[in-house]
Amino acid sequence: MGILGLVFIFISLTQHGDAHGPDTCTQGGGLCRVGSCVSGEYLAHYCFEPVILCCKNLSPATTES
Repeated sequence: MGILGLVFIFISLTQHGDAHGPDTCTQGGGLCRVGSCVSGEYLAHYCFEPVILCCKNLSPATTES
């Protein structure tokens, strides 16, 4: 029952609302997070609406040489 419940939840989340999915988030430079974005990030869109958010950095990342 536990595995079937998780499968059902996953399928229902992927079919719900305006969800873009994790691939769209990570390709755009974001991270999927559960609950809320951390300090220094903003909500770009949802990976799986309304629970899993796609968070992106407020400022572009700098690279060290």
